[in-house]
This record gives sequence, C-alpha cells and structure tokens, in this order.
Amino acid sequence: MSDLTLIIPAKDEKESLPKVLDELAKFNLNKNIILEASDEPTIKATKNYDCNIIFQDSKGYGDALKKGIETVETEFFCIFNADGSFDPKELDLMIKKLKDDKYDFVFASRYEKNCGSDDDTFVTFVGNYIFTYLGKIFFKLKISDILYTFVMARTSCARNLDLTANDFSFCVELPIKAKRAGYKICTSKSYERSRIAGKKKVNAFKDGLKIFFSMIKLFFRLKV
Repeated sequence: MSDLTLIIPAKDEKESLPKVLDELAKFNLNKNIILEASDEPTIKATKNYDCNIIFQDSKGYGDALKKGIETVETEFFCIFNADGSFDPKELDLMIKKLKDDKYDFVFASRYEKNCGSDDDTFVTFVGNYIFTYLGKIFFKLKISDILYTFVMARTSCARNLDLTANDFSFCVELPIKAKRAGYKICTSKSYERSRIAGKKKVNAFKDGLKIFFSMIKLFFRLKV
C-alpha cells in the first residue's frame, strides 16, 4: 500500500503513538503525524520511527486533518487514530473498495453486522445515532456511523471539497460535502478497539452542540 498515506492526528498521544507506530511498521504505507508545534512530548515519542511530522497551522482536530489532506503526496489517504483504537488490518478491505469498486470515499462503521466497539459509551452511541439519522434525513447520506473518523479517500477528491471546520464538526462536514459534490461513498465494516492510553479529547455535550449547529448551517448553505 505504498500509494496510501495515513493521516494521524496525535495531539497529546505520547504514550499510545509509539505502540501504534510499532504495529504499523509491518505495513508498507506512509505515515504523516499531525501535531501542534508546542507538543514536545509527542514529537519526542516519534524520534525513532519512520514517519513524517507535520505541524498544524492552528489548533483543533479539524485543522489537523485539513493540514494532513493538504500535505499528502499519495493517491489515497486514510484518517487513522493515534490511540490504538483502529485496526490496521481493516485497511486492506477499505482500499480495495477504492481501487476495485471505484468508490471515492470509504467510511468505516462500527454499526454494521458483526461490528462493534470496545470504546463506545451509551452517551456517544446515542449521540452518534442521532447525528447519523440527521445525516440520512437532511443530507441523504447512506453511511451508518457519521462520527467515526476512520475514513479512506482519494486525495484528489478530498481536496476538491471546501473543508472549513477546525473542530470535531469536521466529522460531519466531510461526508456531507463529499455527498454534495457527487462522489461515490460507501461503508466498510470495522471493530473499534479500546484506546491504549490517555483520555478521549471529545466532550460529548460541548462538541455535540458544535456538530449539531454545524449540520444546521450546512443544511441551509448547501442544496442537497
């Protein structure tokens, strides 16, 4: 998979990131670690690994992913967590959907048959269900896990989208704008593992409100 680059936002993941990079070492792919320049502990944690360190322009999860997409040099990219929750063995099926089935975006899902999560909570499950339902009703999205950012795509397609979110609302902006642009979208089965270390950076209530208002703005700005 030398034509694939993993975009790995890794703010404050000094404990888990080395273990993730150890696991990824057996796969032939490129790894771009996206960090804030002030995150010295995590920068040091990557010192002995074959990966590229790219610094964000600003702060925020969405800003990190936008920088990652901007700097990818391969035909395909995949957003990949630095906490160990994503299984790299699932990458093969996802890239086959791009190459063989000619999809443009592949959104992994924990809510397909024989899938699941060791990291989901009742609150995040309910929130995700609501936002996924809103995506189906208002944007005609046919994905089952809208907030799960295990996403693989054609780099050229993602760069054609006017992505503006700097926070976690990027999670909904990406599929909504990909759908609006007419790109071929599908889902891929996934099982989310428990994070290796550290804490979740998502605040269910605060970030949930941001995502909700982001979807409202997108609904009125875009003619879907």
